[in-house]
Amino acid sequence: MNSKPGIAVIIGSTRPTRFADVPAQWILKQARARGDMDVELVDLRDHPLPFFDEMASNMWMPSRNPEAIRWQETVGRFDGYIFVVAEYNHSVTGVLKNALDQAYKEWNRKPFTAIGYGGIGAARAVEHLRLIGVELQMVSTHAAVHIGGSDFFAVHPMFGNKPIEDIEASLLPSARTALDELLWWARATMAAKALEA
Repeated sequence: MNSKPGIAVIIGSTRPTRFADVPAQWILKQARARGDMDVELVDLRDHPLPFFDEMASNMWMPSRNPEAIRWQETVGRFDGYIFVVAEYNHSVTGVLKNALDQAYKEWNRKPFTAIGYGGIGAARAVEHLRLIGVELQMVSTHAAVHIGGSDFFAVHPMFGNKPIEDIEASLLPSARTALDELLWWARATMAAKALEA
């Protein structure tokens, strides 16, 4: 199996004033520079999903809403995911939780990692994301990237507004580890699925 894993960088915020684009573009650049995965940006702004209102999860019956179906087709194309995570009240954003709920089969047996940002680097939100991922039968990497504390305040537009490259040295070690783990799990799950086919 020589094909590169297809990886989606999913921006988990849709707010007009979101900071998410900065870490999303940074992790996209890091992942693409490796050359061992095909990486694509997926923005929840481009998927105006309703709040989940289907009869059941698409694991049990097909969804009816066209946007939900389009979302399932989008995420189903990938072998793994990098979630860009903001922390709202110790958890993930509502739009990200809803997007996770709108698919099920498409997430199964696929790995993910995260880049989180906020006062404590979205550590609690990333942990919550991992709990959700387990229920969706996903595989979480051990490592994630956390932009927190003075690094976060240095680059956020309301505070220091510095370029993210100014704090890159503190992010690169965890980014390398998270991407290495994501690649390993993507290859492992792709190989296992190929044996079942």
